[in-house]
Amino acid sequence: MAVEDSIAQEQPSKVAQENGKVFLSEPTAVEKSSSYREESDFLSDLQDFEKKALFELKTQLEEAILGNCLLKKEDQPEKNDGNVMKAEKGDEEDQPEDAGEEKATQQCEEKKFEEINNILCLWGVPLLPSQGREATDVILLKFLRAREFKVNDAFEMLKNTLQWRKDGNIDSVLEEEFGAELGSAAYMNGIDKEGHPVCYNIYGVFEDEELYKKTFGTDENRRHFLRWRFQLMEKGIQKLDLRPGGVTSLLQINDLKNSPGPSRKELRIAMKQAVGALQDNYPEYVARNIFINVPFWFYALNALLSPFLTQRSKSKFVVARPAKVTDTLLKYIPAEEVPVQYGGFKRENDFEFSNQDAAVSEISIKAGSTVTIEIPAEEVGSTSIWELMVLNWEVNYKAEFVPFDQGSYTIIVQKSKKMVSQSLEAGPIRNTFINNESGKLILTIDNTSSKKKRLLYRYKTKKSSSL
Repeated sequence: MAVEDSIAQEQPSKVAQENGKVFLSEPTAVEKSSSYREESDFLSDLQDFEKKALFELKTQLEEAILGNCLLKKEDQPEKNDGNVMKAEKGDEEDQPEDAGEEKATQQCEEKKFEEINNILCLWGVPLLPSQGREATDVILLKFLRAREFKVNDAFEMLKNTLQWRKDGNIDSVLEEEFGAELGSAAYMNGIDKEGHPVCYNIYGVFEDEELYKKTFGTDENRRHFLRWRFQLMEKGIQKLDLRPGGVTSLLQINDLKNSPGPSRKELRIAMKQAVGALQDNYPEYVARNIFINVPFWFYALNALLSPFLTQRSKSKFVVARPAKVTDTLLKYIPAEEVPVQYGGFKRENDFEFSNQDAAVSEISIKAGSTVTIEIPAEEVGSTSIWELMVLNWEVNYKAEFVPFDQGSYTIIVQKSKKMVSQSLEAGPIRNTFINNESGKLILTIDNTSSKKKRLLYRYKTKKSSSL
């Protein structure tokens, strides 16, 4: 388990001048974390023992599917009564014996392959290896990796997953309604630096006693909660590209702020059931599991759940204490995709910064130094909008408009003020300015402390015609 006590500083994609100024016509994105890597699903990238294991698993699966022994057989229907049998026999007598057998064989084969195509699919991917689909290899590699490329164990896991889905009618869970109460407990929001869809799990909502009892109070309530959680997982998988080179897993964020502790028996039972079911039936669908706002009791809960987790699952855990939440999330998720309540730039229903101009840039400010950012405002009547945030705050910030006409006066847009630590929910500072003459905006950030700071910012200029 990795504890994010310190986060490597991201380097700006363009050089910033300290005690000088930075001019960027377009904000440059924060660089991706170099430590965030997954195994390739391309056959050419697999090691020899992995290729061999995949071939053996495909062979076992093909034989099991064609032999109709992959799933447990259902009870046979009752035989038709004598009159029906007699009528069928009479019909058969009107046809040549060989023709009847050939037709029956053909119908049997057609029915078998129809069942294979319609039933033996997993997450929309047909499982019959001889169809030669790349997505089938991606699915099978997930099961192999979850079982350390032990073919028999991976095959057994696949069989169990298919049986679990059939018994629980999991394929229909996407069509079920679970009400709005649990909507704030977990939801999909944005992508990380590698394109993984991000799922946020907010355990603090269960601090509400009424919702807690309604969710975990009885066995039936817990079963309802689990099906809702499976539905969320299925929705996340629908966002994936299950092909070699595609994004084939999710990033999970688990926010434990104000979460009920492990002393709540019902919660412990539900979490144990959820962890077991998700690990056993959704192999390798989580690229990383990040726990944030971790309270002191988390380590006791982790010790409780640890025996039920594989070593591979535990190796994907990242734990961040409250003081390291923003640093940790920014290591894996672009600042423009991190919600403002976690120290990022993403606001709900934000119409100022769309996907095209939402990218956030980063500059490192050395101790005792100053950086300036220039925003061109050449067209009269245009509106400049900018946002900035300094991790750990405690810097001085001011903004000025400097006209190109030397006979004009500099306009103070923002007097020098100290940016100090504040609630994360406040989000980055946002300012706007409408210029009445051609010029430029100069943002000045002065780091008077003895420690290096990380400045995150973005800006855009709207022409007067777009107002």
